[in-house]
Amino acid sequence: MDEKIRCSWAGDTPIYIDYHDNEWGRPVHDDTKLFEMLILEGMQAGLSWITVLKKREAFREAFDGFDPYTVARYDDAKIEKLLANKNIIRNRLKINAAVSNAKAFLRVIEEYGSFDRYIWGYVEYTPVTGHWEKLGDLPASTPLSDRISKDLKKKGFKFVGSTIIYAFMQAIGMVNDHITDCFVYEEMNG
Repeated sequence: MDEKIRCSWAGDTPIYIDYHDNEWGRPVHDDTKLFEMLILEGMQAGLSWITVLKKREAFREAFDGFDPYTVARYDDAKIEKLLANKNIIRNRLKINAAVSNAKAFLRVIEEYGSFDRYIWGYVEYTPVTGHWEKLGDLPASTPLSDRISKDLKKKGFKFVGSTIIYAFMQAIGMVNDHITDCFVYEEMNG
């Protein structure tokens, strides 16, 4: 029996537990992985995260491993192929946003040298640690996610509202929002 104390949202679903234990809140600095998480957070809008997690491997396959250089070159035929793929979230606005976000992502890389350098610069390359005792204490957005969202929109990104960006910040470890008695919180702050 697993005796670890986790954030309650991890529940008892293996895919959720694995995501909680091994990814969520752990710092990510690889541009391809950052692009993947940005696109997946946008795909999640209006849906549950478990829906996205269950389709993640299909997304990786459909979106060429989330290589932003490849996704930026997608044409109408490729978009139609994605819209016909029953294994992913088939929302035209979200798929079109993924392609335009890839182009914006590449412009950020050109300007800053990497997306990692750009996004982590907001927190001076050090995760912000929340000190939340229960799930209900976590914010849905913050003044920082508001600022990043506004800047990303100016740079041409779509599906990057403040709530989506805050979830992205949590997912890539810019923010450690594990509750204080969660074993990952302890690992990240130990």
